[in-house]
Amino acid sequence: MRRLTLRQLRIFEAVARHLSFSRAAAELHLSQPAVSIQVKGIEAILGLPLTEQLGRKVFLTDAGRDVLHAARAITARLDDLQENLAQLRGLEGGRLRIAVTSTANHIATDLLARFRQQLPSVALHLDVSNRAAVLARLADNQVDLAIMGQVPEGQDLLATRFMDNPLGVIAAPDHPLARRRRIPLSELAHESFLMREPESGTRAAIERFFADHDLAPQTSMEMNSNGAIRRAASVGLGLGILPLQTLELELQLKRLVVLDVAGFPLMRHWYVVHRTDKRLSPTALAFHDFVLKAPGAPDPAASNAA
Repeated sequence: MRRLTLRQLRIFEAVARHLSFSRAAAELHLSQPAVSIQVKGIEAILGLPLTEQLGRKVFLTDAGRDVLHAARAITARLDDLQENLAQLRGLEGGRLRIAVTSTANHIATDLLARFRQQLPSVALHLDVSNRAAVLARLADNQVDLAIMGQVPEGQDLLATRFMDNPLGVIAAPDHPLARRRRIPLSELAHESFLMREPESGTRAAIERFFADHDLAPQTSMEMNSNGAIRRAASVGLGLGILPLQTLELELQLKRLVVLDVAGFPLMRHWYVVHRTDKRLSPTALAFHDFVLKAPGAPDPAASNAA
């Protein structure tokens, strides 16, 4: 004897709720013929019609109303079961400890806010520090996960790339280079740069990039935050090289411009990181999977591990 499937019940519930095959198909991201086939499949199993069409309107039969009542009861019980199992797995009422580098703070807070919408009872602890401090917290097992832009080798860390992180050259709007196009990289050798502290992964990437092009940029000031560099660049204290994802407000307010420099944007990546010997909790695993499915994340099969 053939049995009804949960998929069939969910499809019929959408048809009955909308009293429309086309609107149900749109909600479920299916074609209208596919929805009709599933409903006809239920009717074939039960041996009774579930809907009738008078003119352009769809109505439920007595059998259709009974099936709708059962479908809603069954799906509600299943939803309750999933919530109860989530609590048993520790997702509801669980705890997530995460450390992020200061450059990744804007990315991490957005991800955590959206993750909290899915699991509002999870207790979150976010530690924003420089790269050295984040690595120390990972080494001391003080956090479950970390988000950073550069992961060192040889520290027993598993890192998975999940989003691009383009860096651009920024300047005050009245800087002499602001109106230039296709600025040769060699011209930056004569400019003063606002740089992060020596331990910064962003700074290390910038220095490698310039060294690969036989250039040695002049450092006018060292700062320990991207915010400080943005403010200093906006008042003409030098050029900065920062993640473009952090510049939306300053660009909108025309406090900064992104220079059109050959070779830029310099592409880096964001990584979600944990110790290789760390057994992640259900909550940490859920956030790890959530991050890898975030908009802008690459196909997991193509992501890099460091």
